[in-house]
Amino acid sequence: MNRIDLEGRVVVITGGARGIGYAVAQRALESGGSVALWDVDADRLARSERELSERGKVSSVVVELTSESSVADATATTVQRHGGIHVLINCAGITGGNGKTWELEPEVWRRVIDVNLIGPYLTSRAIVPVMLKQGYGRIVNIASVAGKEGNPNASHYSASKAGLIGLTKSLGKELATSNILVNAVTPAAAKTEIFDSMAQEHIDYMLSKIPMNRFLLPEEAASLILWLSSEDCAFSTGAVFDLSGGRATY
Repeated sequence: MNRIDLEGRVVVITGGARGIGYAVAQRALESGGSVALWDVDADRLARSERELSERGKVSSVVVELTSESSVADATATTVQRHGGIHVLINCAGITGGNGKTWELEPEVWRRVIDVNLIGPYLTSRAIVPVMLKQGYGRIVNIASVAGKEGNPNASHYSASKAGLIGLTKSLGKELATSNILVNAVTPAAAKTEIFDSMAQEHIDYMLSKIPMNRFLLPEEAASLILWLSSEDCAFSTGAVFDLSGGRATY
């Protein structure tokens, strides 16, 4: 495994207490970075912080990513603890279950959009000024192949991830001359706890669409995400990087 250089960098990972976010935190610490885990699950967050602290400097903040004030407080707390924020990885997300578009309840639809799209907007809004002051930053948004193709029985999730791709492209262009790069990855499904909220029929459908005939491993996602978080990524912004095992080759 190649070592990505994040020495001296402070990495904020939303949804960092589990799944892909946790794998990213592990790799960031191995790469010399300091990590701030942001998550809404206080118990899981505390456990993950304890586990990861053996690898390097880790802090955690309980944050409701759909709340402007909660995100602002988390930003201030992280800057106070670490002295700055160099990398933002928007990894938190929910599926909202499965169902036909006309059968999904509006409150479920809104909640998925709030967490998966409004959340990254609010974290970017809070942290970009910190990065501008530093003259450096990297933002990586974890979208989904569903945002490119649209999964049946998951219109709320697909729409939220398509919106996140659009946010990435716009923000990347806005910051292109500021030494702050904004990119997205579009994973196929990774077998993490997010599967617990999915119907088996939907899980089988997703696997059937992957030419490599397996699900993504969280550590595979972490490798690409951390490269995009580093100075080695120097001439890509507003871009979307595929992690779909051949499902989407664009």
